[in-house]
Amino acid sequence: MSGRTIIITGASDGVGAAAVRRLTALGERVVLVGRDPVKTAAVATEVGRPYHVADFASLRQVRALASELNQAYSHIDVLANNAGGIMGARTVTEDGHELTFQVNHLAGFLLTYLLMDTLLTSRARVIQTSSVAAQSIARPDLDDVDAEHGYSAPIAYGNSKLFNILFTRELHRRYGKQGLSAAAFHPGVVASNFASGGPGFMRVFYNNPVSKKLMVSSEQGSDQLVWLAAGTPGTDWSSGGYYDRRRLQQRYDTPRFDAMAERLWELSEGFIAA
Repeated sequence: MSGRTIIITGASDGVGAAAVRRLTALGERVVLVGRDPVKTAAVATEVGRPYHVADFASLRQVRALASELNQAYSHIDVLANNAGGIMGARTVTEDGHELTFQVNHLAGFLLTYLLMDTLLTSRARVIQTSSVAAQSIARPDLDDVDAEHGYSAPIAYGNSKLFNILFTRELHRRYGKQGLSAAAFHPGVVASNFASGGPGFMRVFYNNPVSKKLMVSSEQGSDQLVWLAAGTPGTDWSSGGYYDRRRLQQRYDTPRFDAMAERLWELSEGFIAA
């Protein structure tokens, strides 16, 4: 590979940090984005790559991040929207949105939106870290994306992961003909600390030695992110698709999900314009 510019959010730990290490070893110009300045700096120092800090619970910080990235990088080959997590009790951000919805979807939507000119000029690919939870526990209600009625932490997480897939489909529909490629993937059930802020039973599950034996490592979980970043859209993978174990999953290729994807985009665009 020729040393492309690859921006990875959620890069200070877990799947993101593992992907940073692997892509750096392949000679890519990886740019780290993380919430924790100490952890992000530590991984960046380890691999000798630049980093930026932003907390996706604040859209103000996402806007500042986008400004930094636009100024620092005139060409972006890959944007990996990998930041996210399972949250606990319902929390409303300073922007007025439910925390899971904002961190897992809206902040990545805003970052992509603000980088769009550079992404289009670069004929970039945008990669979303989704989850099988989009299928197993999502109960989407686009009239209540901020979960004001009947909040459940697992369902909010599942919904946000479905939104990652819908965002991917709509990115392809709107910008595919202009050279932008997009894909979403399920990394597997990863033995990481991304559920550390989640409800009690999730923290127990992810820290249980027996459960951990059934999970994949962060290195294994990063496989598809690295594959999508390194591969060629149209040859190795199809733009607009959702992947599990490097296999295209077509359950979301329906008019119903396409209509949801378009409406989600319009809602998200309205939120970031407010």
